[in-house]
Amino acid sequence: MNTARQDISASPGQGAARRTSRDVANAYRPFPIWRLVAWLVLGWIVLEAFMLVGQNPNFGWATVGKYLFHENILDGLKITLGLSVVSMALGILFGLVIALMRMSPDRLLSGFAAGFLWFFRAVPLLVQLIFWYNLSALFPEVKISVPFGPELGAWETNSLISPLTAAIIGLALHEAAYMAEIIRGGLLSVDRGQIEASQAFGMSRARALRRVILPQAMRSIVPPSGNQFISMVKATSLVSVIAMSDLLYSVQAIYNRTFEVIPLLLVAVAWYLFIVSLLNVGQEFLERHFGRSERGVVDDDALSDEAES
Repeated sequence: MNTARQDISASPGQGAARRTSRDVANAYRPFPIWRLVAWLVLGWIVLEAFMLVGQNPNFGWATVGKYLFHENILDGLKITLGLSVVSMALGILFGLVIALMRMSPDRLLSGFAAGFLWFFRAVPLLVQLIFWYNLSALFPEVKISVPFGPELGAWETNSLISPLTAAIIGLALHEAAYMAEIIRGGLLSVDRGQIEASQAFGMSRARALRRVILPQAMRSIVPPSGNQFISMVKATSLVSVIAMSDLLYSVQAIYNRTFEVIPLLLVAVAWYLFIVSLLNVGQEFLERHFGRSERGVVDDDALSDEAES
């Protein structure tokens, strides 16, 4: 028994010594030759690809440089970014409402939310955009009236549903359907004990959702939301079919005059790559911010503030 105790008591120091010796051994371990060969081959392939693309005159790099900061291209870029931000903001807002309705014990609310998700996730985004753009074919006028009473106002649908309005409606509703499921999944990932703890401190449901549940759910919501926003930026290229002068439409308008299709498409690709790269950095920052605390731990400050009040 004494020998066993001595072995146990000595084990931490021996373990540290073994870890130190293992770290030293790993530090001086020779670099595998196969890995060096793989890196060299990969580097050679990448270099050859860059040279093949850079030295090919058919890509029209001079034209790319000429139109990269062209006024029309920058105007289209502004519209793309504006559409993405506005549609994503509306999509998150509507998605939060639909997610809460979907989780409601009320069958009417839950059933409406389920129908909304089923419809707007089933219909392709391009079809939605074309439908909203041609809404006047179904309803030439939009009227507001008192039920069984006088008419309060009427407007022509074409004056209300412009290409911009149709693009925002289509993108926002499409995004809301996907964001609702992302938000619902994040809310369900929060441990039930957190909800019970907030209720034990006398928090209302709205306050508990804002102060305790949502901050913890953000760790599960942010990564897919970032991917969804990137998809939204690329999906805005579909609004060119309804004559919305976004980035792709501006590029098409130029190469329809100059017939330089590939160089102008490369201009659009360069800007999309730049935007997505910035979004990736922002997403990584948000993931790091919301991942500082471990999931499942109640916000002590929120609960203590509620207890004091």
